[in-house]
Amino acid sequence: MKLNIFLLVATAWAAPVEMAESGPLPVCAAALAYSQAHDGVALLVLQDGKIRCASSDIAEPQELWSGTKSLVGLMAAAAVQDGLLTLDERAADTLGEWRDDPERSKITLRQLLSMTGGQTSSVGRPAGYQDSLNAPLTSAPGSMFQYGPAPMQIFGEIMRRKLLAKGEDGNPRTYIERRILTPLGVRIAAWRNGPDGAPLMPQGLVLSAVEWAKIGEFVRAGGRLNGKPLVEPAAFADLFKGSRANPAYGLTWWLPRPSPATDPVTRSTDITLHAAELPADMVVAAGAGDQRLFVIPSRRITIVRQARLDLTALADGRKSGWSDSHFLNLLLAR
Repeated sequence: MKLNIFLLVATAWAAPVEMAESGPLPVCAAALAYSQAHDGVALLVLQDGKIRCASSDIAEPQELWSGTKSLVGLMAAAAVQDGLLTLDERAADTLGEWRDDPERSKITLRQLLSMTGGQTSSVGRPAGYQDSLNAPLTSAPGSMFQYGPAPMQIFGEIMRRKLLAKGEDGNPRTYIERRILTPLGVRIAAWRNGPDGAPLMPQGLVLSAVEWAKIGEFVRAGGRLNGKPLVEPAAFADLFKGSRANPAYGLTWWLPRPSPATDPVTRSTDITLHAAELPADMVVAAGAGDQRLFVIPSRRITIVRQARLDLTALADGRKSGWSDSHFLNLLLAR
């Protein structure tokens, strides 16, 4: 690894995270080779906020796909701090059209964020906010993990209404930028809108590895900026607690836990199968095409991995051959 790559990235990095070049990890070359062999386009590894491994394309924006969802959890923790909501309030407290529905009236915000609200929806095809409210329920709230875009779009509608009720801009993207991204110095390249013109909550955010890593460093710091909580601490901690239906998924963040869930998305990563071998405090934002943000506080490490998404392979159900556990074992080898 050439030193000029580290210097280039250091100049691209913005405060508040202190950055400096450092010698590459001995395992950097192996990790880069493995990522590139599986359609990788960018890899950035920080340890103690210093660059320890980097590819040449870390300043090039890439779509995060479902990696966007993990920002929704952070937005929820900020909204708790701002007194806009509580995680265990019923969605029907805001969604009046749900109040007389015997099942929807029971759904909590925590269940929406943990994908256990009972909604079913097609992965990759989000309806608009309002239309998502009508997503069919196929299980009782809290009983089953069902991954899909509808719960995130519903949460976007809840945030829209809560913000408007306070006389604020109802755009959830504006709120996320004001409360989280701008203070962290994160520069958005793009954020796609859904069919209703509102920003997609389950996907659509475009960031470079450098910018995504800033979010990872914020998570590694415990949701604090300059030593002060930027989001509500208890709500932040709840983001990384799995549900009974799927211990490997918290509130929009993946966790290295064994899981009984058999859905294709949970089974698309092998961190559930190798949980005992991985750091227990690791948390992961993940998107289609093996986009990954790994945060490992105990190892003082943040890792961003971005890749080309093969839409044809995805539609055909063909696996990429990528292994999160193998990649992490390469990088974390002592």
